[in-house]
Amino acid sequence: MRSSLQRRLTGILALAIVVAGLVAASASFVFGYLEAQELQDDTLRQIAALSAPNAADGPNDAPRLRTLPGVSREYESRITVTRLPADVRPTWLPAAAAPGFHTLEDPDGALRAFVRNLPHGERIVVAQRTDLRDEIALNGALRTLVPVILLLPLLAWLTARIVAAELAPVRRLAQRLDAQPADVLAPLPVTDIPDEVSSFVSAINRLLERVNRLMGEQRRFVADAAHELRSPLTALSLQAQNLGNAESLDAVKERLAPLKTGLERAQRLTGQLLTLAKTQADAAERTEIDVPHVIRALIADFLPPARVRGIDLGMEERGKPTLVGSSDVLRLILSNAIDNALRYTPPGGDVTVRVATEGDDAIIEVIDTGPGIPESERTRAFDAFYRLEGSAGNGSGLGLAIARDAALRLGGGVSLHARGDGAGLVFRYRQRRADRPGSPADHLIVP
Repeated sequence: MRSSLQRRLTGILALAIVVAGLVAASASFVFGYLEAQELQDDTLRQIAALSAPNAADGPNDAPRLRTLPGVSREYESRITVTRLPADVRPTWLPAAAAPGFHTLEDPDGALRAFVRNLPHGERIVVAQRTDLRDEIALNGALRTLVPVILLLPLLAWLTARIVAAELAPVRRLAQRLDAQPADVLAPLPVTDIPDEVSSFVSAINRLLERVNRLMGEQRRFVADAAHELRSPLTALSLQAQNLGNAESLDAVKERLAPLKTGLERAQRLTGQLLTLAKTQADAAERTEIDVPHVIRALIADFLPPARVRGIDLGMEERGKPTLVGSSDVLRLILSNAIDNALRYTPPGGDVTVRVATEGDDAIIEVIDTGPGIPESERTRAFDAFYRLEGSAGNGSGLGLAIARDAALRLGGGVSLHARGDGAGLVFRYRQRRADRPGSPADHLIVP
């Protein structure tokens, strides 16, 4: 069972923050509680001191903190209480001071005073020095702030440790991916990973699967190409030796014909290999293609060899679709299809290139009257160097592979079908038309 990285991080960090907050609040509560008790005890001492008579006070002095047993003049909450007119008015107290709070100046420092009118014209003034008040407030604030300041580094450390622990599976996946050899790519494990990363890991595994498949195809292609090239080259070597052993001019001419045929086959195979490699590597420019114009030009190119073989090559136009892509790539697709059709169609047969529209798609078909391909072999026919067993043609098995790769790059799809009106094969290319709305240039249509 996978878990959500977001939920886990949120839950663990929230728990850490709550615990840290509770610790800080508890510490602040304890410090504040102790400070309040101390302040209350000090207030009781002050009241007791103020209640004691002291004849040492001068006529101009307000009653101050008396020195009693157990009472120190260093208590922070020292308070003065003055009763008017019974007591002598202090010099710092204005005669017309209104009831309420006042901040008053004294040679020894500022005071905060509260004036209250009593019945019968009496007044009471309670005062405290502002520096003592500020000191008490500052001490209380510092005691509240210290726990939070001390817990902030701990909270930061916990956060870093939690995030590092939760992201450890992602780091392990990256290390495992980096440690893989380039020629053998194994899929990454999809268990015990967060939900947010699982889709990304699955995408990487699909990419690794495609890369492995592509590397396998490339290895097979290289092996097949080496095998296909070795056969004509070996035949050319033997034919060259036979040519060198010829004893007469007639024998030379007789042995020169198969040598020429072998050279043509090797040249054709080399050209197809280069075409396939170029098709897989190049990114052709995409423009609008006049499909009927391209087909007519191809028929004109293939018409002479078709006439030599006695094959009727023609075009059937059932629409004039416009495609988006490269006309050169489309010519490559259709030229390989027409070449295969002419190669495997017996003399006196027919090869027809039909262009039509079907819904939002353009369809181009190359229809021949050859032996056809069994349905079980039609998918494999697009593999490089694949040739149907017992085939009478002299092809290399690259034509349909080149057409398939070119079709994928153009944004279409190719498929093989049986003719419905007799023996033969139908090569079909399908692509979304450019004159239909919502047809992106890179839309891939599966046949």
